[in-house]
Amino acid sequence: MRSLIIAAAIAMTLTACATESTPPVAAPAPVAAAPAPVQTAPECYNGDSGKFETLGTVASISGIKVVCEKTSDGKNASWVGVKK
Repeated sequence: MRSLIIAAAIAMTLTACATESTPPVAAPAPVAAAPAPVQTAPECYNGDSGKFETLGTVASISGIKVVCEKTSDGKNASWVGVKK
């Protein structure tokens, strides 16, 4: 009797697994075009103040006066010693 109940339980489990239907596959969402990157003016990072500084900013970093200027390629900026 006990083995009959176990066999029935196994049969029901296998039947339940065999009759499950898979959910319909949804069509993939269309890929939106990425927005164009916003180009900002180059900036210099000031580690003493912990922020980015705009071009032309004069600062004193480690006791030396420097100015934020564009690099030769024009894409970046770096600290350059103030010209006297």
